[in-house]
Amino acid sequence: MTGTAKDTTGKSVGLDLSDRESTYVVLDDEGKVKETGKVETSAPALGKLFGGMSTRVVALEVGTHSPWVSRLLYRLGHHVVVANPRQLQLITRSQKKTDRNDAEKLARLARVDEYLLAPVTHRSEAAQVDLAVIQARAQLVEVRTKLILHVRGKVKACGARLPGSSAAAFAHKMAELIPEELQGALLEIVDEIGQLSVRIGRYDRRITRLAQESYPESKLLQQVPGWGR
Repeated sequence: MTGTAKDTTGKSVGLDLSDRESTYVVLDDEGKVKETGKVETSAPALGKLFGGMSTRVVALEVGTHSPWVSRLLYRLGHHVVVANPRQLQLITRSQKKTDRNDAEKLARLARVDEYLLAPVTHRSEAAQVDLAVIQARAQLVEVRTKLILHVRGKVKACGARLPGSSAAAFAHKMAELIPEELQGALLEIVDEIGQLSVRIGRYDRRITRLAQESYPESKLLQQVPGWGR
């Protein structure tokens, strides 16, 4: 990700991102450590720190915060390299693994050749938000599945058995089939399964609209048997 056309040769920063506080190491033109420190992992703090720097190559590892941090640094005019830690054994297998050492190694590798960092390209912010919709639906489906298995298991443990049903129709079909002695324990869960199905249905419609409006190429996948259905 290139934030500027200005020369950044030899001017590198390694940024070791952590959840609350990140560590940075700045190298000078000769590769000597010019500055090191810690900064709050927040947009205002990082913006203040890097906004006051001349154009640099900033190297950081891919992680939870790397998408928004890389976009922020890019907007500030820096050349951002997001390293793939799975390909970076020099850091992941280091015997002296500390935040400062990791940040310095990132800076030095970026200074020599950014491709040593096996750089990755993050999806756009819009695509990241759209993916969050899909992931949210997946979480609800996972919860619903666990609740359905719980209900079936408890009924079976009492010597009964619920008939087959799709997950979407489970609450509607099974509410009246719960054994009387288990109704006090399970009907609230069955109702929750029904509510989850309603929410999942709303996500399904939203995802369908996203696919049609923003990702028309997904229509090709839906034509393959077993995909997109």
